[in-house]
Amino acid sequence: MTTETPPRHPQLAVSAAIFRDGKILLVRRARAPAKGVYTLPGGRVEFGEDLHAAIAREVMEETGLSIAVVGLAGWREVLPASSGGKGGGGHYVILPFAARWQAGEARLNEELDDAQWRVPEALDGLPLTDGLPDIIAAARALV
Repeated sequence: MTTETPPRHPQLAVSAAIFRDGKILLVRRARAPAKGVYTLPGGRVEFGEDLHAAIAREVMEETGLSIAVVGLAGWREVLPASSGGKGGGGHYVILPFAARWQAGEARLNEELDDAQWRVPEALDGLPLTDGLPDIIAAARALV
């Protein structure tokens, strides 16, 4: 197994707070970073890709869902551990977007080992990424 060296510059990523019938989709990461933690589907923005296209692509790749992007719901930054952060070796700027489910049923893949539609008020007991309840609240206000 090869170990990928983290880039020496920040990486731009997007995530989607997807709402369907008053519930939000949470996914659990099957591998590092954040293995075993519930979060929003998403990933890196590719060079030259616009943000809405990136989030639609990432959600489709990770979950098989089609979404309608509503708007930006905030931002998060994950700093490398060497800078006092919890992000392991990488530095990520994450732009979470509010979105509405359009079509499809969530499916799992090698990146995800669980997916749940949850009422936003019923997240107690789940291991969540830092700041996730605040992002969900901001996204819900947009939807």
